[in-house]
Amino acid sequence: MNDWSFLTENLPLLLPLILLELVLLLTSLVHVLKHPHYRFGNRLMWVLIVVILQIVGPIFYFGFGRGDDA
Repeated sequence: MNDWSFLTENLPLLLPLILLELVLLLTSLVHVLKHPHYRFGNRLMWVLIVVILQIVGPIFYFGFGRGDDA
């Protein structure tokens, strides 16, 4: 089994996960860059968490880091 056959066989499973990751990444990154208030930490820390931790980073941001929107 070569790499291309593995990819083509699992593409229906991988494509929704890739799209979910991209949507979460872009949504949380835009929110981090537009809003100046966070529960803890600063903008640079949250950008790094969101980008490096992939799917878990944006979930952490929306769960724990996002400040109150006024």
